[in-house]
Amino acid sequence: MTVVSNNFIDIKNSKKMLLNMNSTQENNTIEKNKEGHSSILRNCVCSVLENYIKDIEGHTIESLYQLVMEEVETPLLETIMKHTNGNQSQAAKILGINRGTLRKKLKQYNITE
Repeated sequence: MTVVSNNFIDIKNSKKMLLNMNSTQENNTIEKNKEGHSSILRNCVCSVLENYIKDIEGHTIESLYQLVMEEVETPLLETIMKHTNGNQSQAAKILGINRGTLRKKLKQYNITE
């Protein structure tokens, strides 16, 4: 049995899926989850993961959590750093983490401001 891990999920397609899901919301209303946040991102992630699991029929999945975290966290950090023009204090506030944690993650993923 083949083990499937790193770099198999095509997260780049998730942006396209997210835009499609947003544009097809019935009556231009956006579904909210129990916390009152938009569920578009959650739906997009669920769809990508369901496709991933379906596409690997018969293969063992390993380290899926780590794979997903790396594939999601890197573009999240890059996007927020770009949005804040490299201002780590603003980025940390937007992300809801302290600046030290942000710096550690930027270093971990080799993201330069």
